Amino acid sequence: MAVRRRGRRLTKRTRRRVQGWGAVAASAVAVWTAVNWSTVWPLLVAVLASAVSGGAGWAVLRAHRHAVGEDRAWRAQEEARARESSMAEVDALSWQEFETYIAQLCRRDGCTRVVVSGRSGDLGADVVGYLADGRRLVVQCKKYAPQRSVSSQDMQKFVGTARPEHGADVALFVTTCRTFTKAALGLALRQDIVALNRDLLGAWVRGARLETLIPLSGSGGGTGRRSSA
Repeated sequence: MAVRRRGRRLTKRTRRRVQGWGAVAASAVAVWTAVNWSTVWPLLVAVLASAVSGGAGWAVLRAHRHAVGEDRAWRAQEEARARESSMAEVDALSWQEFETYIAQLCRRDGCTRVVVSGRSGDLGADVVGYLADGRRLVVQCKKYAPQRSVSSQDMQKFVGTARPEHGADVALFVTTCRTFTKAALGLALRQDIVALNRDLLGAWVRGARLETLIPLSGSGGGTGRRSSA
């Protein structure tokens, strides 16, 4: 108990000393400021102006970032609507017409000797041609409902024939559905198969050239909703 009381007295004494020195320091600052007011006040004004200017600048920057973010989101939404609108005509095609349409897109983008098999038993080579740089292109076309997913089994069949059977330099799997399953997309990426989902196909339909889409294999808003089958 004696030790505790002694500790409390020391704590109070220390607190009084700190308060005393604080008061002395505050008084000294006040006196110095009064004596040197002509020198101090421009500095205070400059500091205050800088603080106000900095705060205003930060507010403007935040507002600008917010506006840019909203503009980007709006543009992305409009682009998605435009892609989906352009896909309405594609959705109305039969699977045979879809293969012919994909062949037309290939020709539009400079592919040569483009042939549509148009028959069963084609071993995954629905469309065959050559890119403008001479590489052999083999395309598998899957006309699926938008809500479906390309399965790993679909991808396995194409992997097994695109290069061994058809000698593809570029193997392209294009579909009208929004997603590839996780397993299908993983297989495509490992086996260097270009996977074009509905988002990328929509961009192709709207004028994007095939050579710009090939490096985007598997990307697009739809891939974020893949199932794991």
